[in-house]
Amino acid sequence: MSLLHATTSTLKSRLIVLPSRLKRSIGARLSHRDSRLMTQSKLQQWERFKKYYTEFPSLGLALDLSRTQISEEFLQSMETRMQEAFADMSALEGGAIANPDENRMVGHYWLRNPAIAPDNVIRGEIEETLKQIKAFAADVHAGVVRGAKGNFQNLLLIGIGGSALGPQFVAQALGHPRRDRIKPFFFDNTDPDGMERILATIDSSLGQTLCVVISKSGGTKETRNGMLEARRAYECAGFNFGSHAVAVTRVGSELDNYATNNHWIRSFPMWDWVGGRTSELSAVGLLPAALQGFDIEQLLAGAKACDEVTRNKVTNLNPSALLALAWFSCVRGHGDKNMVVLPYSDRLELFSKYLQQLIMESLGKRLDKSGREVCQGITVLGNKGSTDQHSYVQQLRDGMNDFFVTFIEVLNSGAGDHICFEPHISTGDYLHAFLMGTRDALSERLRESITITVRDVSPFSVGALIALFERAVGLYASLININAYHQPGVEAGKKAAEAVIGLQIEVIEFLDRNRGSRFTVEEIASAIGRSNDFEPVFKICEYLAVNPSRGLAKSHSAIPIEARYFKV
Repeated sequence: MSLLHATTSTLKSRLIVLPSRLKRSIGARLSHRDSRLMTQSKLQQWERFKKYYTEFPSLGLALDLSRTQISEEFLQSMETRMQEAFADMSALEGGAIANPDENRMVGHYWLRNPAIAPDNVIRGEIEETLKQIKAFAADVHAGVVRGAKGNFQNLLLIGIGGSALGPQFVAQALGHPRRDRIKPFFFDNTDPDGMERILATIDSSLGQTLCVVISKSGGTKETRNGMLEARRAYECAGFNFGSHAVAVTRVGSELDNYATNNHWIRSFPMWDWVGGRTSELSAVGLLPAALQGFDIEQLLAGAKACDEVTRNKVTNLNPSALLALAWFSCVRGHGDKNMVVLPYSDRLELFSKYLQQLIMESLGKRLDKSGREVCQGITVLGNKGSTDQHSYVQQLRDGMNDFFVTFIEVLNSGAGDHICFEPHISTGDYLHAFLMGTRDALSERLRESITITVRDVSPFSVGALIALFERAVGLYASLININAYHQPGVEAGKKAAEAVIGLQIEVIEFLDRNRGSRFTVEEIASAIGRSNDFEPVFKICEYLAVNPSRGLAKSHSAIPIEARYFKV
């Protein structure tokens, strides 16, 4: 189509040398030809839409793959692989060992339907935990469980990765400042400046702030650091931290023992068969959602309903299977293109951030299940509509074609009456029009897109979206023969960070022993037997010298690496 337009534009530009009457005549014929060809193109698009648009009424969800290059031939060629992926998923739900690195099952599907858990012990634990979460939230709301200064008004969630991204996404998607029972805040990093900003916001109401500390292993350093910063703030304000704190962790973990020994309000369990990126419908996400006042039964119901639909082994009737196949088609089964997630709803702004972990941590693998090096993955980017109109749609339309878009369309534009500032047109109408316009603008340039339509942003629809993508990730992983449920790269990063901390301690102790003497980076590294670590020693010294509380100073040099560092 773009070539046609270029040719037509060229012909029109040449009309300037012709007499005006002839120009009008030829111009009219060209305009008619343009219109006829555009009509044909739109009719062809309509035929594809009818073929690749599917509604799933029980979910209030629809999926449109018509603007991808997916075809019947492709779907037929992938059917054997798809059936194998269905078998893998059935084994997963049945309790097969899915993470051989840790010898554990992956059972997030059991969370919303305990009846399918592989044994009665797991089923009972899920049901009992849900009951306890609802009872605890009710006690908090009623003031039975309260802070030193009265009923809890704030929730400070301390976690990282899956222990924060899911709760943050759901808090924004479902929250409302006039309806929330508790206002949520998050420590989701080990950045002291970020934590200080949050504490400054809630400083006057710490005595009415409930802390929920989330770490499955109990040893996650970022979470531990956030907990210690929060504890210090409470103690400085004259409050007992334990009487304002709740843990979500594995039974018997370091955090569980710490909470018990320090008389925290209580602990809720996490299980080794729930991965962080699929933990939103465990206590990790259900507890803060219940405290905020959301209908967690509807969250679970939406996910359960989606699970039931996406167990269908008829590919064309399974939205997660269709989504996984569309991904495979768009990225050619090897991550050749990025996924740009564009939800046209402010409530879903954090969905792309949530999907980054779910998709990239699950699919970003160096080795396949046979041990071959494949370096798989799909990079996920995202903004929101119509903000994207004014940020990067220009590149999406006219720049490199290295992406496909996933539009999230929300039909209900929100509660309440909307002002029609033009005849029959409201602000929500413009938002919907911008989505349609962006989709068309990208299609004109042969940019592929998927559109997922939901009726509204509600607990049910949010649960369904979570489950839709969880299963799509699992099925896609099977299609490309990788394990979606382990993450050796994350562990490698943690180990490398621990090595840096160890090196920093050595640097500080050396300078302490030689207080007053000044050393270059190379002298420090050589003195502590780290001659291969000049660069990390330099970075550590630069970092320490800029933070006055660390007691390290720097004497500058015209050549940066010849600067000297010393303890004051």
